[in-house]
Amino acid sequence: MRIDIITLFPEVVEASLSSSITGRAREKGIIKISFQNPREFAKDKHKTVDDRPYGGGPGMLMKAEPLYKSVKKLRNKNSLVILTSPRGRIFNQSLAKKLAAEKHLIFVCGHYEGVDARICREIDLEISLGDFIITGGELAACVMIDAVTRLQDGTFKKKDVTSNESFENSLLEAPQYTRPEVWRGRKVPAVLLSGNHKEIENWKLKEAVKITKKLRPDMLDNRPLKTSGANKRAGIIPKKKYEEKKKL
Repeated sequence: MRIDIITLFPEVVEASLSSSITGRAREKGIIKISFQNPREFAKDKHKTVDDRPYGGGPGMLMKAEPLYKSVKKLRNKNSLVILTSPRGRIFNQSLAKKLAAEKHLIFVCGHYEGVDARICREIDLEISLGDFIITGGELAACVMIDAVTRLQDGTFKKKDVTSNESFENSLLEAPQYTRPEVWRGRKVPAVLLSGNHKEIENWKLKEAVKITKKLRPDMLDNRPLKTSGANKRAGIIPKKKYEEKKKL
């Protein structure tokens, strides 16, 4: 996968994506990350890329032309252009999977008070991390790129390493434990020491449902019907199935 990041602060992104999982994926050639600074297309000697908004208001806006030329330079037929924006679609694991299937992502990192609205015609998708404001889009882009990288083939040695993580099958991940067996008087659940893989999997499913009910009950409404056998063992009925049952 190729990822281009249009940003005024490439050092912020580079610092985050040059180590750990993303750093190793880059070293392996699984993903290729490049940067484009809009200042390259600024016309004045000061390389100005922002200006005051028409109609007044606090702060400065990123100008349209440097962003437009940056996108034009990078875009090809396989590109998906993403603007990090607080008004965008909320980022989640489902969206991460869709982005992970793309060949070329271009992230446009907003800054200051945002961008000239006219540039949005060049954007394919606006994405937000949530209902809050951060200083610039660089950190948001880093989060999304990290999530997408983890889903690329070859990032992990084991292919199924992400299959039981939180948000898979509309559940949070079950609690996990490591050595020692007893820590400060708190014991590891006996089933995990039993060696009975079927019982362990059933325990994990029930614990995943329990913790999802407690912390994110909204997720169970989207529990897929195709896991009905697992749902039955865990003692839950997905919302869609429940509504169908009521009709009958």
